[in-house]
Amino acid sequence: MSLIEIRKRSLTIETTYHEGGPVTDTPLKLAAACAVIKNPYAGRYEPDLMPFMAELRSLGTLLAQELVDTLGKDNIEVYSKAAIVGVNGEMEHGAVWHEAGGWAMRTVLGEPKAMVPASKAVAHTGYRLMVPLHYIHASYVRSHFNSMEVGIQDAPRPNEILFALVMGTGGRVHSRLGGLTKDKVSVHDGQR
Repeated sequence: MSLIEIRKRSLTIETTYHEGGPVTDTPLKLAAACAVIKNPYAGRYEPDLMPFMAELRSLGTLLAQELVDTLGKDNIEVYSKAAIVGVNGEMEHGAVWHEAGGWAMRTVLGEPKAMVPASKAVAHTGYRLMVPLHYIHASYVRSHFNSMEVGIQDAPRPNEILFALVMGTGGRVHSRLGGLTKDKVSVHDGQR
């Protein structure tokens, strides 16, 4: 029997043309793919979460592929992941997404080296979460530090979990604060 029972999914796309400065030639697109599932461990302590984490790889692949199909694999420059656990669950029920969601994004994107940032919370229905983003090949590319809000109005219910993956096509549209730029990444260790 599957541990993953999806109630609903969502796909949100934000397109930014400017942030008060000149209109950019190529708008920034950020997209969040979310799935709301029944929490198989709501209301009780489960000592072994490894089977759940392993099974979530399939959900991660589904969401990651949806983002790649939406934005185009060759256009993706930033990524992240998030989980919002309903109040009858625990933080560790969201932490299973670190491996499952991160693995899925790396697989569909061709194994980028940068760590996949994340955010998670145990919260009430309708909670919104700011998710940090950064460059997929090097974590210290300052122009690509960004965030996107994720959430669904009727989720997660107390016995649910909302899992999200986020990808985008570039850095901030008016980035001008120096630091490492994507064209200067040279170490290829996921950091610099």
